Amino acid sequence: MLSLTVYPIVFLVIWIAFAVIASLLILRLVLTWADPNPFGKVGKFAFWIRRRTEKWVYPAARMLATYGVNIRYAPLITLLVALILTYFLTQVIANTFFVIDGLLLGVLRGSVSIVIGFVLYGILSVLVLLIFVRFIASWFVFSSGSFLGFVHRVTDPILVPFQRWIPPVGMFDLSAMIVLLLIWVLQSVVLSVFVR
Repeated sequence: MLSLTVYPIVFLVIWIAFAVIASLLILRLVLTWADPNPFGKVGKFAFWIRRRTEKWVYPAARMLATYGVNIRYAPLITLLVALILTYFLTQVIANTFFVIDGLLLGVLRGSVSIVIGFVLYGILSVLVLLIFVRFIASWFVFSSGSFLGFVHRVTDPILVPFQRWIPPVGMFDLSAMIVLLLIWVLQSVVLSVFVR
């Protein structure tokens, strides 16, 4: 099964990438507060770190500035968001391997209900992934290309009614979190009805 052989390797690679990003953000935070001489070696290194992390930190700094909070804390906010996104990404990938393993099991057993259950579960997982992509696109500065237009067209019918009830808080769309919770409950129901 793929979830036992490939997933641990993918999981490790994702968390190593997070550790690298977290290290850069912590270095940026420390060097920003230390305020080294910009012409010395440490200052040049601080500038290099700042250039490498600016595209990640800028949205958090912009949000903090609108609330009058010191933007030097922006790397901490970015680190928290990166931690949440990394965890969520590992869950989405684990779900993908789970669906593939389930479909293979259903086909090998010749069970139509298991295959239908995992197809429905997979469709809901794709919807979760699209909401995840939409969340990332709203956090970072991306140009609205055709793929993001597709993501909005697919997720708008689900998210817009919830956004009317629960408006965004700063850059955080809480309605998306509610929709994700409902989809996860629906996935559990699908597994209970078709698979078990």
